[in-house]
Amino acid sequence: MHTSKIVDRSEENMDVSTYNYWVENIIDSTEIPTPAFNLALNSFYDLKMKGLVRNDSILTIIDFSKSSEKKRLFILDLKNKKLIKSTLVAHGMQSGVDIAESFSNRRMSNKSSLGLYVTNETYEGKHGYSLRIDGMSKDLNDNARKRAIVIHGADYVSTNFINKNGRIGRSFGCPAVPMDEAEEIINLIKDGSCLYIYHPTLIPISQFALEKLP
Repeated sequence: MHTSKIVDRSEENMDVSTYNYWVENIIDSTEIPTPAFNLALNSFYDLKMKGLVRNDSILTIIDFSKSSEKKRLFILDLKNKKLIKSTLVAHGMQSGVDIAESFSNRRMSNKSSLGLYVTNETYEGKHGYSLRIDGMSKDLNDNARKRAIVIHGADYVSTNFINKNGRIGRSFGCPAVPMDEAEEIINLIKDGSCLYIYHPTLIPISQFALEKLP
């Protein structure tokens, strides 16, 4: 199991009143897990401090603790303190059926990879308008480009697919989005913004919890 080594210092990076505003007005209403927001925010600030973030307005969180029937991709505007968009997003076919449970950084695994990404260039591919993303979390997702993990639209990410199958379809590992929303999403987050893919397995176990283990 991979765990994040990031220390929770969300309220140090963002002033307390702003942090509380996010939690009380946006995070709670969208049901983004607070740990997901904290890990994403801390990762964003770590990367920004290193000068690796070109677009420091946008932070995207994908919450793979949720059912695929639910909206679990969230685009946040940090500077204007608002949620820009929430929508469906697919996980890899070998990560699970309705809920993603298993993750990998290996080629040909057909699994999703967790952790922090930076968005990069767009291109026209077999799925149409698509966005390359680079994994910034060592051993978690740093093979993303080699694996051709990109953001693209897919017909199987839709309410129609859910109505017929009880869940959305699955990808080969890409965070695929609804076809009719792909261009909008890609244009919002392209060119150097942060994307964080969350699952509870990323939460570091506390020293207290370790001491309680048999």
